[in-house]
Amino acid sequence: MSSQPKVITLCGSSRFPDAFHLANLHLSMLGHIVISRGAFGHADQPTGSQFLLSDGDESTPEKQAIDQLHFRKIDLADEIFVVNVGGHVGSSTKREIEYARSLGKPVRWMFPAE
Repeated sequence: MSSQPKVITLCGSSRFPDAFHLANLHLSMLGHIVISRGAFGHADQPTGSQFLLSDGDESTPEKQAIDQLHFRKIDLADEIFVVNVGGHVGSSTKREIEYARSLGKPVRWMFPAE
């Protein structure tokens, strides 16, 4: 382990909270600082998260604010780690990957990218 821990932002669908928790634990145990999602609305629909389940409507102010915040998390990271259970990479995650690559940040995958 280097003297300075790597900062890694997790990206992926909110449908997979268990996979996010496992990735966070695994990467943390390797000595990295992990930045994750703030909500998992697709998975468990907690009160107040309905705006995340907008039937594909990416234009809601809440969804746009969450997306912009996640881009700032990518700004803080040395690299991103894509939680792509079953090969799933949604439209928001694709934008996050493109953004990270535009900044020259490495993109790693939980499962091999197709």
